[in-house]
Order: sequence, then C-alpha cells, then structure tokens
Amino acid sequence: MNTAMAWHHVDQGSGRPLVLLHGIGMSHAAWKPVLAMLAEERRVLAFDVAGFGLTPPLPAGTVPNQTNLIAALFETLRQLGIEEPVDIAGNSMGGMLALEAARQGLARSVVALSPGGLWHGETPPRLKMIFALLRWNLRIFPRLSLALMRIRPLRTLLMAVPMSSRCGRMTVEEAVGAAQTFSAATAFDETFSSLVPVSGCAGIDVPVTVAFGTRDWLLTRTCQQRDELPPHTRWLRPKGWGHVPMWDDPPEVARLILEGTA
Repeated sequence: MNTAMAWHHVDQGSGRPLVLLHGIGMSHAAWKPVLAMLAEERRVLAFDVAGFGLTPPLPAGTVPNQTNLIAALFETLRQLGIEEPVDIAGNSMGGMLALEAARQGLARSVVALSPGGLWHGETPPRLKMIFALLRWNLRIFPRLSLALMRIRPLRTLLMAVPMSSRCGRMTVEEAVGAAQTFSAATAFDETFSSLVPVSGCAGIDVPVTVAFGTRDWLLTRTCQQRDELPPHTRWLRPKGWGHVPMWDDPPEVARLILEGTA
C-alpha cells in the first residue's frame, strides 16, 4: 500500500473516531481550542488537508476538488485501520468536505461549522477578493504582517472577517502560526478554484448539523442557502460565533460537535 499521501494529523483520545477537517488556508491547529475537550469522550483525528499544513498536495494531475480530497482522506483512514463510516466535523472548506463524505455514504454523521459551498453559481467575488488581499499582504509584506499579529487589537481587527472577532484570545504564537500557515499553503489557489458548490446532498440520510454564527462576516446570508441539504438538517445560528468559532466559545463548540455526532 502506498503511504506517501497519508495526511498529517493529530490523534488524541479513545473511543469511536471523530474526524476534524479545517478551513482553506488553515491546518489541524484550528481545532486546538476544542481538541482536549473532544478527546475526553472520543478518539479525535484532526487532519491537515492535502496541500495545507504538513500534508503535501495531491499528486500532480489530481484536481483538489471535494471528490478527490475525500478519496485521499479515506485512504489515510484505511491506513489507520478505520474502515467504517466516521463522524466528521468540518469548518468552512472542511464542512464542504464533510458533506461530500456524507453524500458518498462515508460519514456516520456531520457537523458543519460555517460550511462553504452553500451558494448558487460562481464563488462570490467578495470571497475571492478577501482571500487574495490577505495572501498578497502576507507575501509582499511578511515582516509587517506578522508584526501586526503580535499586537492584540490589530490581530483582532485583521482576523475578524476571515476567522473571528475574538481572535485576540489567541496567543501571539498561535496568531503568527495561523498567518504563516495561510501564507505558505501550497495548494491554496488550485484548491480554491477547484472546489464547487455543494450539490446532490439532499438525499443524505445521516444526521447533519449546520451552524453559522451571528458574527460570521466571511460567509454572509447569501452564502447560506439550504436547498441542497437534506430536509432533516438541523440549522443553528449561535450568537457571537464567527467564521472559525473554535476561538469564540470552545466549550459550546465542543458540546455541539459531541451532541451532533453522538
């Protein structure tokens, strides 16, 4: 068996597996605030998606869309001896991937926090502009950008839209690490252009929970369409949560994930 493409991950806790998938430009570190709480009850596997964090991109010629990324994820799970459908919690891009896994019958349950792809037609130009500006600043002015991350009010301001209005709670090391991971993501552009809107998920027959926080200023209401998801989907709008809510209210995020994948 070829293990070259095994995804880097953190494996913590014991019990029934719970897979965590991060948003675009991030890594498994996005789950740090909730990881220990989840691991008290479950075996938690927090992955770096292919092309992000410490996981290499998919092989040359393999398009990093939902279908191929899920195939690569489940190849890694098989290498770990996990064959059955698994519970998956995903944030942003990770939520898209979790829904795709459920569509393929590979998920036992899904909790999607601010999932991407719930829009109609082309990717909203606003998202393209925000991501392009962030990556441009980090690449053209790396020292200045990272220096600003060290000042709590400034990192709160800079990260409010793409992540959370409460990113001031991050340590300097966590904030700088997140910025460096975002800048260094080798597969960012190709993955961003290859991901397609969620479709064919109305027939999903496993539990699905979707949560968009009231302070998600990246994916606004126009990016939160419901018609592609199954009728039994539980929709939540937690007060005060941003796009990456793990930094907003770790205990409640952990509780929602455990409850939605119970």
